[in-house]
Amino acid sequence: MKAIVSHDVDHITIWEHNKDLIVLKFLARSSIELINKSISIKEYLLRLKDILNNKWQNVEELMTFDKENGVNSTFFVGVSNGLGLSYSLKNAQYVIKNILKEGFDVGVHGISYNNLDDMKKEYEVFKQISGEEKIGIRMHYLRSDKITLELLSKIGYYFDSTLYELDNPFKIGKLWEFPLCMMDGYVINKNSRWQNQNLEQVIDTTKKMVEEAFKKNLKYFNILFHDRYFSDSFWTWKGWYIWLIQYLKQNKIKFITFKKAIEEMENT
Repeated sequence: MKAIVSHDVDHITIWEHNKDLIVLKFLARSSIELINKSISIKEYLLRLKDILNNKWQNVEELMTFDKENGVNSTFFVGVSNGLGLSYSLKNAQYVIKNILKEGFDVGVHGISYNNLDDMKKEYEVFKQISGEEKIGIRMHYLRSDKITLELLSKIGYYFDSTLYELDNPFKIGKLWEFPLCMMDGYVINKNSRWQNQNLEQVIDTTKKMVEEAFKKNLKYFNILFHDRYFSDSFWTWKGWYIWLIQYLKQNKIKFITFKKAIEEMENT
């Protein structure tokens, strides 16, 4: 089994949320986590500092860590807005080009999942910005319905990673679907809208999920960690990701990209 690691870029700045309630909801959530003792006072204060410093992304820091640890991860960046994803196309372009410059793969963080014209527009905009021919996508909030994968295949996407299930990749038309096996929020905010698991509990859950993947003979274990949480203001999240990468390395689980995995499967 090999590990595929990816990162969704949901935010770039604080000021992009001047017309929505994202920041207020975040403050409310953090306050609940502080009251419930899920986070420390230090974490809470660091989160306030992030807001004052207009710092809601850690793409550079995450690329540095991944590169140092041999993790050839893939980043998904949005090129349209919706559901709290509000950064400008100008900022998206800067991030996309910077990630590519550092040698990492980039895909679309999709907003539209059932409107062919809107989905085509996202594809064309991303293709123009990135210059990529083989383009992958993951839907924001993992949204999909019964026609999503067929539409993605029709548009010309190379792969998708939206469905959340512990399973091997499969093909719909020309599109490869890589089921997402593990997402940070699902293990740290277990069945909740805010953090309710400590690092020890998350590690225990993760080990069980990796063991289950081995039992199911998965070829690829597909992991999502959001760049925003690679920060001391999210101590459990960042600690979990650092532990996870070391755990996979210690267990001789190699890292691979979606594109390289497709090459492996098509050449077998």
